[in-house]
Amino acid sequence: MSQLDQGKRNIPIDHILLKLDGKFRFLCHRGLQCFTQCCKDVNLFLTPYDILRMKKRLKLSSSEFLHRYTTTVVGKDWGLPAVVLKMKDDENKSCPFVAPEGCAIYEDRPWSCRSYPLQPAGSKKYDRQGKEFYTIIRKPFCLGFDEDKKWTVRKWKKDQGIDIYMEMEKPLKKITLSEDLEGEEIFNEDIRQMFYMACYDLDRFRRFVFESRFLNIFDIEKELVEKIKTDEVELLKFAFRWIKFGLVGRDGLKIREGVLEAKKKELEKR
Repeated sequence: MSQLDQGKRNIPIDHILLKLDGKFRFLCHRGLQCFTQCCKDVNLFLTPYDILRMKKRLKLSSSEFLHRYTTTVVGKDWGLPAVVLKMKDDENKSCPFVAPEGCAIYEDRPWSCRSYPLQPAGSKKYDRQGKEFYTIIRKPFCLGFDEDKKWTVRKWKKDQGIDIYMEMEKPLKKITLSEDLEGEEIFNEDIRQMFYMACYDLDRFRRFVFESRFLNIFDIEKELVEKIKTDEVELLKFAFRWIKFGLVGRDGLKIREGVLEAKKKELEKR
């Protein structure tokens, strides 16, 4: 078994905890016999930003992408929905975007594909402190570890374009790590659907914002309203603010003056 180039020759690579300057040896390329083997029979969870990039690359609406390429599971920790890439119905359970020559959406491939062979190894404590640690995922068939290309975690992240994915995920991660949700499991189906729409079905969330009473209820900056009409990255960031308002109830969004009072009077009349 290959070892990390850290002087720890007797420790299997999948047992070593790496910081940003931790070193490892790895290279994947078409010349390897195992090329694309790691793209079969895997549970690949997709982040909201993964879906934004992939559906845009495929020129699909978010609803079409989700219907065609994903399944939904309910997370055990929070009771919130998560999205998993749907593999092909063939004997290898292949990724729908992989061909013999490689990934058809390589420039917009998901975060998990970019980070391989690294895997985040943080705990809630370290995540809340903003600390990064990684382990190495060692697939038995992977020959990339026998190549002589050396990396640090920091250089690998930059080379694979991982930082923007991590940056986009920060607001949602902060919400789910909130101490207000510690030990909570969400059973309310309306909240689950709210979370799913805002995180994953971004086109539907945009329609919800602009075709309902949403903008009459919430006091949103005019400049931001214009941005989220066409800028999907800004729309996703805004969706996270709405989720924060719904789950944590703090400074995610501001309700317009008079809305609560009007609602109170309406309830009193019933």
